[in-house]
Formats: sequence, structure tokens, C-alpha cells
Amino acid sequence: MNPSDLRWPASPSVIERIQRQKKRIAVERALQSPFWKRRLPRLDLNRVHEPDVWRRIPVLTKDDLRAIPAERFHDEFCIAPRSDCVEYWRSGGATGRPLFYPRSAEDMAHNLMAFERAWALIGATEKDCAHVSFPLGVHPVAHLYARAAINRGIGTVWCGAGNNTSSEAQLELIEHLKPTLWIGMASYGLHLANLAEAKGYDLASSTVKKIIVAAEPLSPVKRQKLERAWGAEVFDHFGMTEAAIVSGEGLGHEGLHAFTDLWHLEVLDERGEPVADGEVGSLVVTALWSNTMTPFLRWCSGDLVSLSASPGGGHPWSAFPVMRHARRTVGFFKVRGVNINHADLEDAMFRIPEVVDFRAEVYNSATGNDVLHLHVETRNLKGEGVVEAVRKTFQVTPEVTLLPRGTIAKDFEANVKAARFVDKRG
Repeated sequence: MNPSDLRWPASPSVIERIQRQKKRIAVERALQSPFWKRRLPRLDLNRVHEPDVWRRIPVLTKDDLRAIPAERFHDEFCIAPRSDCVEYWRSGGATGRPLFYPRSAEDMAHNLMAFERAWALIGATEKDCAHVSFPLGVHPVAHLYARAAINRGIGTVWCGAGNNTSSEAQLELIEHLKPTLWIGMASYGLHLANLAEAKGYDLASSTVKKIIVAAEPLSPVKRQKLERAWGAEVFDHFGMTEAAIVSGEGLGHEGLHAFTDLWHLEVLDERGEPVADGEVGSLVVTALWSNTMTPFLRWCSGDLVSLSASPGGGHPWSAFPVMRHARRTVGFFKVRGVNINHADLEDAMFRIPEVVDFRAEVYNSATGNDVLHLHVETRNLKGEGVVEAVRKTFQVTPEVTLLPRGTIAKDFEANVKAARFVDKRG
């Protein structure tokens, strides 16, 4: 593969020039949208690249878009006729009304190139074959990875998630077709590993040597569990339906290299001010190229991240800054006054070697007290061990129900994104 095909910027100064030019174009395009015409203050377009002018643009949230009636969304927000749309992308997330974004042929050329970069980051070549286990449907991630792989000459097996192709059949395909790469959500990768163990199949000895995960935060604990189960090297990638692949981990595992020639990225504190280099804040994204239909200016993604200067090096992506994904801004239980972040609870559970899988619920007991209820599958571990580990970490004593092996797996078969955390308090 020729790295020059992927428009890698030669230096940070090249990225700065792209940003200066494309930020103005992004605003000019947004001004064609009735939604943005009402929303934008008067701006000096000659100075819109300057931070004090740029930050006058209000941050855009999913709630802002959901306030537009679905039947009016195209006419209110979009800036090109429906006839220019070549495909629709469904917004991610598990709550609220889903949104569907049109993409033009021009948008798709840039977005597919970003996904081709994602394969280049991990050193994938024409000699590889990728088993695709992201959900296949209106949400674009699976088919974009697969189409980009084909563009790069990489073989593909389009399985989708368990609701597209049963997990047992996927294990058989891995054994028979011998892919070298597996891509999917980390939680589904762990589910396949659990199923393989139950079926007596040694997944760690399969031909899969590299794994790409995306669509959910990847903690060090979950990474280690996944690498151990598959005997493969894990690479974390990050994207969103409002953009495409935004950043990805590459060879060397230096963090997620952020494609800042394609997206203008801001990391803001609670007051909307930029944080210092390397500090965690809320991610705000502006599309610089793929904005001919949907003008996403200063989109609040709902993620907490940090951005640091490029570490340099000899890779084609060495000019990019490095992103580290902390967690989603939403996702915690408050139980008897204690905030339990979902990601922290997941890490605590997966640190217990005997825990195979779990689901967490919170409900109100008959006495009115909040109860954290854990449904757990284990390898020869009694519930007391889970109770003690959670109490030690969070100072909350949970109820624990031990489930037969494979019980939670059925949720993965039936749902694109099975709910691991459920609040039943209404």
C-alpha cells in the first residue's frame, strides 16, 4: 500500500493551513442551513479561524437536532437536495430518538479515505483477511470498515454482529476461513471468547493476530482481557456517525492519532474554554471536508478525551496529535449517594479473573433504598467474592445473582448493543 494515497499531511504546519482554509468553508456552508442561519451570530469570515471568533459559534448537541421534527430535519438542517444523498447513516447511542444523516458522494470519498487510513494504521496489507463483526445495518461502521478494506485489497468476511450471523457460526467461520484480523465492539469480542471457551474452542490459537475495536470505550483492563482471550494485538479506534473515523491507534500504540486535517477538534472544560494540552475535557468536533450535506459545526460528541502534541516518528501519521479517550460524559449510577461510573464498575468486575460476564441493574427496594444488583457468570466463583470486590472499590454492597454460563450471551445475539447497565428506578 502506498501511504501517499491516503493524503497523510507532511507536518503540523500543513495541518494548520488546512484548518485555516477549511474552517471558513465549513462556516460558509453552515450559513446555507436555515437551522444555522438562525443560530449563528454575525461572524467576520476573514477571522473565523481565530480562536476568539471561532468560539462565538454555539456548541451543537444531539438534543438540539432532536428538537427538529424528523419530517423537517432535511429541510431545516441539511444544505443539499435529497437527490444528492447516496446513503443515510444512523446516529449511534442507546437513548433518545435516532437521527439519520444523509451523505453525498463527495462526503463518502473523504469518509472512506479516513477508514482506509484506519487499516493503514495497524499495518494491514493485501495479505490480510478481516472478519467483520460490527453490526450490519443503517449504522455505518461495519460496512465502512469493510468497503475501505476492499479498497485497500484486504479480504473481508461480512458477518455483522450476533444478530446478523450467530456467534457460533462466526466461530466456525474463523476456524474455516482463517482471517488474520477481527474487528468489532470489545464487548462482543469478549462474548465470542466466552462462547469459544464454553464450546472448547481455543480462540487464542486461531489465525487472528490483530483486533480493531471501536464504538465503546476500551479500558486497559478490558484490553488485557481481550488480548489474553484472543492471543492477538488490540488496536483501539474512535469515530462517530456525525464524522467518520476521527482517530485511531497505530503501530507502536502511542495513543489514538487524531486526523486533524479532516476534523477540527476542541477539548473544552465545563465553562466551554479550552483545556491545557494533555488535560481531559469534553470533545467538540467540526467536519472540515465531509460537510456538503450536513454542516456539523462544533458538535459535542459526549466524550471526555485529552489531546497531546504529536510524539513525532517515522510513520505517515506522525504529524497528528494524540488523543486518549477517558470515557463518555454520561454513564453512571448514583447508589445511596455514591457515583458509580459504568466504566469503573466494568473494570472492577473484569479484574476478577473468574468473572466471565455480567449485567448491572439498579432498582428501588420495598424499603425505598437503592439496590445495585449484579447478574454474574463466573468460573467457579461464589457470589461472596464479587460482593467483596465491589464493596471494597465503591463502598456499596451489591446483591449478586449467579447465572448459568451463556445466559448473558443471549442478549448479544438479540441486540446490536446489549444493555450492560440498566437503571430501573424510573
